[in-house]
Amino acid sequence: MDLYSFTECANQTHSLRALFELLVSCATEEGFSEVAYGALNFVEPLRLAEYPPPTVAVKWPPDWCDRYFNRKYHTIDPVVRRTPMHTRPFLWDQLADRHQLQPDERRVLEEAREAGLKHGMSVPLFGPLGRVSVVSFASPSDDADPQARMRHLNALACLFHTASGEIARPSNNDCDRKVALSQREISCLRWVSEGKSSWEIGKILRISENTVNFHIKNAMRKLDATSRIQAVVTAIRLGVL
Repeated sequence: MDLYSFTECANQTHSLRALFELLVSCATEEGFSEVAYGALNFVEPLRLAEYPPPTVAVKWPPDWCDRYFNRKYHTIDPVVRRTPMHTRPFLWDQLADRHQLQPDERRVLEEAREAGLKHGMSVPLFGPLGRVSVVSFASPSDDADPQARMRHLNALACLFHTASGEIARPSNNDCDRKVALSQREISCLRWVSEGKSSWEIGKILRISENTVNFHIKNAMRKLDATSRIQAVVTAIRLGVL
C-alpha cells in the first residue's frame, strides 16, 4: 500500500486497534510483520490495555511477548534505551556498532532474534514537551533487508503516529488547517516522498540543489514540520500533496 492509500484508510479509522492493524498489514507487505509502538518517556493516554507501558500497541510472536513483559525487558532493551539518542531511523543490527551495549542489552537482542525478530529497524518520533515515541519493525526472515525498506517504513511510522494522535485528540485534527504551498514546493515534496535527494530532485526539475533546498525548507516552515518526511506526511494528510 502506498502512502496516499494508507492516509486515506487512516483518515477513516477511529480506533487505535484498527489503525495499528492497518500499520501491521502494510508493514507485512514490506516483509516486516512484527511491529511495536511505544511511548518512551510519557504515558500515552490512548493505548491497547493488554500491554503495559511504555508499550502502546504490539504485534509480536506470543511467546516473545510474554517473556518480554514478564521479565520487564523494556528496562534493558537497547532499542528502548537508545532511541532518544537517535534523530533518524536506525537498524538494530547496527546498534552494537554505534553504542557500547551492555551484556544485558546484547542478550535482549539475541533472544529477540531467536524468537523470530531477526532483522529490525526503529523510527524515533518526537512530540511536544520533549515526548519521545518509537515504532519498530522486524522481520522473521533471515533474508530481510530493512535498509532497503527504511524510507517507506519510516513514512508509514510517521503517518501512523500522526493518525493515532488525532484519534486520541480529535479536537486537534489537522484536517481543518489551510496551508498554501507553491507548485514548486509541491513538486519538490512529491519527489521527496519518492525517496529522492535534493541533488536528484534538482536534476529532475532542472533547478539547482540549493533551490530545491530553499523550496523544501519553505514547505517545512509552512507545514510546521521539523523534517522532510514529516513535511511530506503532513502535506498528504492535509490533502495538498
